[in-house]
Amino acid sequence: MNLNQIHNVYFIGIGGIGMSALARYFQNIGKNISGYDKTPTMLTDELIADGMQIHFEDNISLIPENYTVENTLVVYTPAVKQLSEWEYFKEKGFTIKKRAEVLGIITKDTFCFAVAGTHGKTTTSSILGHILHQSGVDVTAFLGGIVENYNSNLIGSGKTVTVVEADEFDRSFLHLHPNIACVTSMDADHLDIYGDATAIEASFVEFSEKITNKNNLFVIEGLPLKGITVDVAVKGETIQPNATPKFFAHNVRIENGSYLFDVATPSRIFRNVAFNLPGKHNLQNALLAYAMAFTYGVSAENIAAALATFKGVKRRFSYQIKKNNLVYIDDYAHHPTEINAVHQAVRELYPRQKVLAVFQPHLFSRTRDFLQGFAESLSQFDEVILLDIYPARELPIPEITSHLLLENITNNNKKIIAKTDLISVILNTDATVIVTIGAGDIGEMVKPIKNALDEKI
Repeated sequence: MNLNQIHNVYFIGIGGIGMSALARYFQNIGKNISGYDKTPTMLTDELIADGMQIHFEDNISLIPENYTVENTLVVYTPAVKQLSEWEYFKEKGFTIKKRAEVLGIITKDTFCFAVAGTHGKTTTSSILGHILHQSGVDVTAFLGGIVENYNSNLIGSGKTVTVVEADEFDRSFLHLHPNIACVTSMDADHLDIYGDATAIEASFVEFSEKITNKNNLFVIEGLPLKGITVDVAVKGETIQPNATPKFFAHNVRIENGSYLFDVATPSRIFRNVAFNLPGKHNLQNALLAYAMAFTYGVSAENIAAALATFKGVKRRFSYQIKKNNLVYIDDYAHHPTEINAVHQAVRELYPRQKVLAVFQPHLFSRTRDFLQGFAESLSQFDEVILLDIYPARELPIPEITSHLLLENITNNNKKIIAKTDLISVILNTDATVIVTIGAGDIGEMVKPIKNALDEKI
């Protein structure tokens, strides 16, 4: 497929975080952009403000008349079920591609960095994109979150180097053509697609085999990737003289709210690297980005300078309020492992304060598959509020509800409430640290919650 012959790109599900990054990319290179999504959001508002034509009704009459078979590419996300618009494009013979296929086409002729893993993809790829962009590399980074430094899910406009999230959902990452890659984590997830953890691990092995030079593949310590050498690890206070990882962080400490650590590379040790994102999981993400950029040829000095200025990704341990008497943090966590990471970071930073966690489960199938894991991770907080399950692409599953999850949480300071009551309940808590967690539309509540808390203060 020759993208140069395409004048228009139509997105089915344009409001998705990954889809909107592609839409911005195509607009940047001069294509006309239109699309459909189910509901308006702050993100679709931004795209409309940028000049894209977006509608929220499944109606073929709203498709621009000048979008023809010859000049239009249709991009869709598997998360969107079939619509009358989908049937129209299919019947008329339009070129229809998954988002992952289009990323594969774009990255095929570039030097591609791919970040894989069930958790940590967005933060790691955002850090890497920031490092490369700040170091003058001709890069475009397609991201699954809004990076605070750029207020966008697209970094740069380069034509020769790309950074992409290698998404395991629907085995999408097998469409990519990576030159340098990493695997951040391999927890069981998307069991509605894979069936079991063994099938997920097999897909990651297949992805890793796409990187022909294994010196360009970085894997975190402890992952079940058979035959792959562990290349990246966060160590304790001292360097192990016979350490196997090519890159590892050691002498890790916290000063003025930031991590300071030393990085051992294959050539030498670099001291006092600063990084501002809290949590050991973020330190691991930063080290992966460091290893990939260093291997590509970016200087250690440029990497360190970029790490010190990285502000984070919205909805990834994103501070909304940070005062002595009240802290409000929002996070996209939607898997028990991710919630544990949020808890670890909160306890590390605020060890003696009462913490309220507000959680909106995402998907009925994920809630069913990891019910006990969710219950255990949420029970660690001092107070827990649950919202109803956000269905996304799914229909309800009998007996799988937030009430069932609530019953399994061992912390007695817990309740389930309607989303309409959330702000009033939060305003009446005596917790000094509040964390909203989840991948559903709880993200739309963050600004109203922040505004209400600001007024209370």
